[in-house]
Amino acid sequence: MIVAGMVKVNGEVVTKLGAKIEPGKDKVVVAGETLSLTDDKYYLALYKPRGYVSTLHDEKGRKKVTDLLDGFDGRVYPVGRLDYNSEGLLLLTNDGDLTYALTHPKHHIPKTYLVRVAGIPAYNHLEQMASGLILADGPTAPAKINLAEVSEGNALLEITIFEGRNRQIRRMCENIGHPVLRLLRTRVGNISLAGLRPGQYRSLSAKELALLKKSAGLGKEPRIL
Repeated sequence: MIVAGMVKVNGEVVTKLGAKIEPGKDKVVVAGETLSLTDDKYYLALYKPRGYVSTLHDEKGRKKVTDLLDGFDGRVYPVGRLDYNSEGLLLLTNDGDLTYALTHPKHHIPKTYLVRVAGIPAYNHLEQMASGLILADGPTAPAKINLAEVSEGNALLEITIFEGRNRQIRRMCENIGHPVLRLLRTRVGNISLAGLRPGQYRSLSAKELALLKKSAGLGKEPRIL
């Protein structure tokens, strides 16, 4: 989001990683939404179904993930995105510090997906995905790839990546000639999709939150964008 010019601090567009933020003092706006840095914090895990956008506003009038938060009165925003046709685990919070920590490239938070692809990838193609592919926006970082299941005419891959580019999993699979048929995110860091059905959400436990913050390198020092 920083690279795309979608982040403002005190009215100024942030163009470089490394800017410092002081919670409670600085005003941070992401994609037109002001982040809450001092109010009560909420931390949710949502099973995003296909057919929902992971934004708070949509020009096409499509359904939003926040439409699924029945009975929840707080204001939260998605941590990263899952595209319209993807499903699975999406974290939502109003904690700006945690959002930046989880999406900052230096922390390499693992994200795991179950991906059904057309055809059956050859072993050397899976090795290429694991070691890194050359995409239009540059080489991908090493990933974990597991061939979980082979069916007639397609295969199920378990893929864990440590970066978060736009439509990265889909582009990786297209790169090796096996387009995605279904994409389900099952885990972000230590947070799992287990126990949730499509459209359901839950609050993170104190233990889950503490471990998630630790893995994201959160401390009391000023946040680095």
